[in-house]
Amino acid sequence: MDNKVLVSDAADGIIEVKLNRAEKRNAVDFDVIEELEGFLDQYEADKKVRGLMLTGSGDAAFCSGGDLTAFHSLKTEEESFGMLHRMGKILYRLAIFPAPVFALINGTAVGGGCELAMAADIRLAKKGVRMGFIQGTLSITTGWGGGSLLMERVNSSKALGLLCSANIYGCEELLQKGVLDEILPESFFKEEGLRYVKTMLAENPAVSRAYKSIQVSKLKQSQLWKRMEEEIWQCAKLWEMEEHHQAVDRFLKRK
Repeated sequence: MDNKVLVSDAADGIIEVKLNRAEKRNAVDFDVIEELEGFLDQYEADKKVRGLMLTGSGDAAFCSGGDLTAFHSLKTEEESFGMLHRMGKILYRLAIFPAPVFALINGTAVGGGCELAMAADIRLAKKGVRMGFIQGTLSITTGWGGGSLLMERVNSSKALGLLCSANIYGCEELLQKGVLDEILPESFFKEEGLRYVKTMLAENPAVSRAYKSIQVSKLKQSQLWKRMEEEIWQCAKLWEMEEHHQAVDRFLKRK
C-alpha cells in the first residue's frame, strides 16, 4: 500500500512532507495521523534539517481537513477527543519544530486543512487558492488547535472573524488579513516555492534553527499547548451533539 504521507529531501536538508491522498483531496485519516507522528519522531532531533515544506499531492487541494468518512464513527466526546488530541499534538509539534516550517498551499485548504497550514511559520499559496475555517458549517469549532494557532499568527480581531464566519476566502484577501505571507504564480508554483524557501534559509542549518528557537520559546511561554488543548476539548464537546452528526450526515449524502 502506498504511503499516505511522502517524505523526501527536496534540497540540501529541506525536507518535503506531502499528503498523498489526491483522490480524497488530501484529507486526514488515521493512517495519515500515524505517518505524521512517525515522521516527527524521526526528524525532530535531526540537526541537519534546515527547514520543512508541508504540501499536498496534485493540484486541487492542499488538505480538505479530516476525512469525515473515516471519523464519522466517532460519536461521543471521549471518542472524538482521542483523534482530535492526536492531530492537535501533531500541529503543536510542527509549530515548535526546531527548524522553520513552510506551508506550500498548492490548492484548496478548508477546515482542518487551514489548521494544518497555521502550524507552519510561513505560508506560501498558489495564485487562485481558496481557504476557509468552515468547521462552523458542521456545528463544531476548530478541533486540532488551529484556532489558537491562527490567533498567534494573525491579528486577533481578524482571526475571530475568519473563525466565526466559517466562510471561504480568496488568496488576495487572505494575504491582506495576514493569513498568507506570499502568493506565487500558478504556472511554476512548485519550483518557485522551493526557490523561495531556499532564499529564506541560511546555508548552515544551525543559524535558522537558532532563530526558530526564539520563536519556540515565545510559543511555550504563552502556554500555546494549554490553549490548544482547551480548544480541542471545546470541539469534542460539540462533536457529540446531534447538530454535528446531522450536519455530517447531510454532507456525506451530498457526496
